[in-house]
Amino acid sequence: MFLRKPARSREPLPITMTGVRMGERVLQIGVHDSALTGMLAARPGLSGHAAIVTLSEAAADRARHACEHAGVLADVTVTGTEAPRIDGASFDAAIVHDTDPAIASLAESERVALFRECHRALRVGGRLIVIDSLPRTGLSALLSRSASQSEPPPVVSLTGALEAAGFRPVRLLAEREGYRFIEGLKSEGRP
Repeated sequence: MFLRKPARSREPLPITMTGVRMGERVLQIGVHDSALTGMLAARPGLSGHAAIVTLSEAAADRARHACEHAGVLADVTVTGTEAPRIDGASFDAAIVHDTDPAIASLAESERVALFRECHRALRVGGRLIVIDSLPRTGLSALLSRSASQSEPPPVVSLTGALEAAGFRPVRLLAEREGYRFIEGLKSEGRP
């Protein structure tokens, strides 16, 4: 008798770590992995809502294609380099794909502005999950590093930016399989 699911039927770790449930209103910022974007947009189901904000038209096209492939409808918006303006207090969860080089390369003040907009978009009790890539180490880091490759920001930088945007509490959920997951909650009484 097997108690574990076979590897091919388990959902990817980034999807599991978001904790998105059926019926929730979910906002995604950034599109690093199109397959994950489509799967995450499918999580709220017909009773929920998925919205995706990208920084470029190319990323928006990838998001639309991923949603079409997953068989789901999602609102896709392109903001360019500006922090997105999102209707206030309407989402249960915001997922920031910080593995996207466009987001990882933002200056600290721009990252705080992005997280502030996410904070404004969440209802009280809503959560922001940052999916970040871990810095490469060892031989693979030496062999794959290029001059144009940007290192992901340190965890202290991300947690500090979340706290500066008004999220309390902020915590590191996990560092596994090349990903780092950081969560911030929108508490009652915070602007």
